[in-house]
Amino acid sequence: MSVAKDSRAFNVLFLCTGNSARSIMAEAILNSVGKGRFNAYSAGSFPTGRVNPLAMALLESNHLPTEGLRSKSWDEFAQADAPFLHFVFTVCDQAAAEPCPIWPGQPVTAHWGIPDPAAGQGTDDEKRKAFVAAFTALNRRISLFTSLPLHQLDAMALKEKLAEIGRAT
Repeated sequence: MSVAKDSRAFNVLFLCTGNSARSIMAEAILNSVGKGRFNAYSAGSFPTGRVNPLAMALLESNHLPTEGLRSKSWDEFAQADAPFLHFVFTVCDQAAAEPCPIWPGQPVTAHWGIPDPAAGQGTDDEKRKAFVAAFTALNRRISLFTSLPLHQLDAMALKEKLAEIGRAT
């Protein structure tokens, strides 16, 4: 199993297609709640090149740090100088169906699909509600993830727990 057995922080990559909303919010949430235990990153298979303003506004209204958040390609994390990844989570259906790069060290992977709030149509209020729903689901899943006894679970048990989290609402 690729989960470290020492006191170093776990590196977690959240993947999505555009890397403009869901994966960005997940990165910010985990970096805040997992401070010291986790280093979160995000990337996309086809990054938009910008973070969605509604995602940024929601993170700021929840007092989460937004400095340094940017839309970027998952290619950055397949480079030799990229951080070693312990976990890789896909948070949208498109990224889960796409072939992912081969990550050095074979990180533990799971799919945590969340509907794309950036694809929502409707009034500004309806769009904001879609972002709040995505944020709430991500926050819940990340809370469940950070409460796992990662050093005590074998690879099969960990994989099952992460799949269960991906099915949580």
